[in-house]
Amino acid sequence: MGSGEIQVKNASTDKAIGLALRDLRSKSELSARQLAEASGVSAAMVSRIENGQVSPSISTLSALADALKVPLVSLFRETTSDHSDYTFVKAGEGLKSTRLVNDHRHDFVNLALHPRRDLCFGARRVTLKKQDAQPPIYCGHGVVFIYAVSGTALYSYGNQEFEMEAGDSISIDAELRHGFVKVLTAEFVFLTVQAENRG
Repeated sequence: MGSGEIQVKNASTDKAIGLALRDLRSKSELSARQLAEASGVSAAMVSRIENGQVSPSISTLSALADALKVPLVSLFRETTSDHSDYTFVKAGEGLKSTRLVNDHRHDFVNLALHPRRDLCFGARRVTLKKQDAQPPIYCGHGVVFIYAVSGTALYSYGNQEFEMEAGDSISIDAELRHGFVKVLTAEFVFLTVQAENRG
């Protein structure tokens, strides 16, 4: 990497740090002068940092982070990636799939899937129909949130069972055995969201 590329990269980093600082200061409802007084960094320097006009030292950033009561890494949040992904799904759309487990079958729609290097996040709308075969039981990692949309079903978590109906929700640690064990109405529809640390 040449010196010109380094200067461009540094300028981009300085600007990103400035944007994060301004946003954090604004959320803390502090003026630049108030932040300067709380951190011991001059108001002129705070302004220059926020405008990406200077490469601040770690000690300066640390003082600002302490004054804002946030971790130092919060000031670098905009520097970690030059891209971001989003998923917008219109009503009735999404990736439609079917899961077969022995004799059990159910349909689901993938509404979101975000596999980042530190986190995997997914959301599905699942339809369980009353049938003789039992739905699958899961054991995994991360946390799971379930929201009942329509119908009624029995949900098992460890040694406990919950009767879930429209409007009910549950959030669990996915490492304990969990899953729906019985559909009590002709059909049960629920939304499930799971987040798992990939570190």
